[in-house]
Amino acid sequence: MLKVGLTGGIGCGKSTAADIFAQLGVPVLDADKIARDLVAPGQSALLHITQIFGTDILNADGTLNRPCLRERVFSDPAQKLKLEAILHPLIYNTLQIESAKLTAPYCILCIPLLFESGGTDFIDRIVVVDCPEASQIARVKQRDQLGDETIRAIMVSQSSRPYRIAHADDVLDNSGSNGKLAEQIKKLHNLYISLSHPLLEPTSP
Repeated sequence: MLKVGLTGGIGCGKSTAADIFAQLGVPVLDADKIARDLVAPGQSALLHITQIFGTDILNADGTLNRPCLRERVFSDPAQKLKLEAILHPLIYNTLQIESAKLTAPYCILCIPLLFESGGTDFIDRIVVVDCPEASQIARVKQRDQLGDETIRAIMVSQSSRPYRIAHADDVLDNSGSNGKLAEQIKKLHNLYISLSHPLLEPTSP
């Protein structure tokens, strides 16, 4: 089965693109969802994170205080590396297990930090969702109510836009409407189905 890694910078529209692939019947595995499951109360990853960062990154009900942890790691690169060292191996292990269960021609692995986590060897093809940086900032401000400084700190911590585009097999332009994005995805859908069926080996004479 062809494993397609879907990635892009914050606010580029990865979730929107993943939803469109899902509407076409394509299995989608979301690294962010896996990460949320891994840090649920009672999970060993949350215990490990608490041991590293302290109990003040927990809410009163024992759940992870995501804004608090996000502020901590994006203001200190060393802390960010510690968090990634805990979560990234667990996330990729889960993606490996779950993708092995699938029988579709191809699947989408939505991995926001695909390049940053060194996960490119795990997949067969990379599709990057792209839009201008000004659009990224505007979308994140509206969605997450974050300030410009925080958003830019997150963007700086991610691979640059030119890097993502240069290392992509396919690029989805999400600077327009969802309808235009869907048209591009339908074309890629047909391409990925064709790529998932390798040419038959020539028969011996």
